[in-house]
Amino acid sequence: QEQLVESGGGSVQPGGSLRLSCSASGIIGSIYAMGWSRQVPGKQRELVAVIVRGGSTQYGDSVAGRFSISRDGDANTVYLQMNNLKPEDTAVYYCIADDRLFRLQQGAPEFRGQGTQVTVAS
Repeated sequence: QEQLVESGGGSVQPGGSLRLSCSASGIIGSIYAMGWSRQVPGKQRELVAVIVRGGSTQYGDSVAGRFSISRDGDANTVYLQMNNLKPEDTAVYYCIADDRLFRLQQGAPEFRGQGTQVTVAS
């Protein structure tokens, strides 16, 4: 079964840090683009960060300079280091992947994980 499995969510105080991890299982070959999106109930899903094979990255405006995405070479494993977290970062974070970058950018990736909750509160 092809799936993405996230880990690392939790609760943290404002200004704190968390690291999310995502591994793909059952997917043969190196996926070209992997990343993270997030969603708050009642709001549109937001693209957080993307990394492609080769290492180029893109970030949403609200997280640029605070979040960092990385990948294990061409492996289908991706990480999101989140620093200086703010209450507005509270959301369910989803690992996403597709061989076509534009599908991630348009919110329609071939693969999406089950999501992991991140809560930032005092």
